[in-house]
Formats: sequence, structure tokens, C-alpha cells
Amino acid sequence: MRVLVMGGTRFNGLALVHELVKHGHEVTTFNRGQTQAVLPPSVRRLYGDRTDHDGMREVFAGEEFDCIQDMSAYTVDDVRSMDEIFHGRTGHYIFASSTAMYAHAKILPIRETHPVDLSEKQIEYGRNKIMCEQYLTRAYWDHGFPASMVPFASVFGPHNMIKDREQRMFVRLLQGRPALVPGDGTTLGQIGHVDDEAKALRMMMLNPNTFGKRYNLTGKDYFTDEGYIDTIADVIGVTPEKISVPASLMDDLWADKLPLGGGPLVDRRGAGGGAWLTRVSQLVQRSAPNIHPWNQNVIFSIDRLMKEINWEPEYTFRSAVEQTYEWFMNEGLDKTLAEELDFSLEELLLERIRGG
Repeated sequence: MRVLVMGGTRFNGLALVHELVKHGHEVTTFNRGQTQAVLPPSVRRLYGDRTDHDGMREVFAGEEFDCIQDMSAYTVDDVRSMDEIFHGRTGHYIFASSTAMYAHAKILPIRETHPVDLSEKQIEYGRNKIMCEQYLTRAYWDHGFPASMVPFASVFGPHNMIKDREQRMFVRLLQGRPALVPGDGTTLGQIGHVDDEAKALRMMMLNPNTFGKRYNLTGKDYFTDEGYIDTIADVIGVTPEKISVPASLMDDLWADKLPLGGGPLVDRRGAGGGAWLTRVSQLVQRSAPNIHPWNQNVIFSIDRLMKEINWEPEYTFRSAVEQTYEWFMNEGLDKTLAEELDFSLEELLLERIRGG
């Protein structure tokens, strides 16, 4: 099968390219060429800026693909240009979306039919993913553009560019720093392994039953905040010092009301929302904390994907940690990130906790 991967050199896209080649597909990537990545020699590489739509038309003039896997679309203009360029020239278009779009839920798990959140709590990234999905749904029903939408939850694995997730916890525990446990540590979370997700995207290709639909994509295991810390510590081989952050303090942190370091944290309502979200998620990996309160479980159903394409995650949470930690150590990130990561927020919280 001839497959175009938009992106293809970073994390999710890189894992997908390797998965496709391993299964015999003819892969072309399109990106700006700014990220160094080792791709299989059979991969054909095209270069350009996807925001330059005229330039893209020139690059793709006469090109046809059985499937397009779009890992780098973030705005409506991104997906509209793919519809305009490839309508009638591809058998399937798969859009990598995000579970960050979903509204807070009191009944779990969150399924594909759950409402999205376009309120003031939503950040630009989530809002744009919602608008992309709305465009693609209309494009399918209005003129048959064969689009499927796949919201990813938090993703775990080698080559993760977001260092404030599992890599921060690896460094924290290796350095013997205390692990701050939000409240009583019982809030449930969920991650998906990048290789499992690549397999699901491959298995979806050219399945007409998936056209016009949304499919949540993540792992099958759930973990508590404390279980997240304990599992990683056990894999590393350390006994963690765990310190509970009182619920009242977590409430203030989530609401961005803590006068830490001479003032409140970044305003989460405006352009700084992404930075605020990252600060909150530094303690334990968290899905969309701008929408889901710190002490509320966030679980997504993957039943639709499992039933309709017969896919199932291979990684447990523990095996995902083991495989990712092995890569982390082999890359020497235990040394390089030790100098790069900033733990000042945790130090300020510890001062507040110990000072009563």
C-alpha cells in the first residue's frame, strides 16, 4: 500500500513510519526536514512547509496515495488543504487528533460520543483539534472525503519530545528527589504506548467502516497517581520518597492561585494556558488538567477501536515503562536531562508543605 505520512520524523510519526515499513508498505514522508531522524532506507522523503498551500500543491502534483496518515495537522487550514489537494486522490485520510478536546466527565469511561469542550477552559491546541474534526466530519458527509479521526490520550515511549512526562519522573527518582503525590494518590489515569498506537493506525487503513468516525486511542491499563510513581520506581530499582501534597494545596495549584515565587503561576485562561498546563503536569502525568480537575479520574474507552478493527494494545503499563526506561538510559538522557529539567516548582511546593 502507498502511504503518505505527514510528519514522520518525531515520536508518533516516527513510530508509525517504522511500523508501516515493517509490514511492507511503501512509505513517503512530508515535513520541513528540520528534525534529524533515522528512517528506513526505503522511505521516500518530500520536503516543504504545510502552511504553504501553493507549495504543497506543487510538491504533490500528480501524486496519489492509498492512505494518508496526518500526524502534523493542528489547524483547520491544515486539514482543509489536505481535502482540497487530495480529494479523489487518496482512499483514506487518517487525522491524529487529541482527547484534550473532551469535556469533563462524571461518568466513565469517556467514549467517542462524549461532548467536547469549547468553553473558556479549553486551550488553543484542544480548540483547534475540535475544529479540525468538525471540518473533516462535514467533508466526509458533504462530498465523501474518506476521513477518520483518532484522538490520542497521553502517549508514552521512546523519542517522546515532551520531557515533562515519564522522562521527568525517571530523572526525579534517579536523583533521589521526593515524588510529590497529589492528595491521597488515588486519582486514576491512563497512557498509550507509541508502538501500540502505530499498530492501530496501520490496521485502520482503507477500512471503509472507519470513514467519518472518531476512535479513541490509548492503552488498556489504568493506574493511580501513586501507582504511576511506584511502578516507575520499581522498574528503575529505587525506593521513592513520597510526599503527599494536601488536597487544599492541590486545589489552589489547579486553580492557579498559589503565590509561588512572588506571584501566581501562568494564567491558564489565555495564551499562557499551555505553559500552565505543563507546570501542573510536572508532578504526575495528567491528561488535560485545564479541563479535568487534579483529583478526578480521566479514563477513555477504546472499545470502538478494539471491536471494529480487531486491535488490542500489547503493552501493559509496566512493560511500557520498562521498554521506555531502557531506551532512556541507552540514549544517556539520565545525564543530559539532569542538567536541563527545572524542579523549582516542586521545591517551592515542598517549602510550603514543610512550612505548614
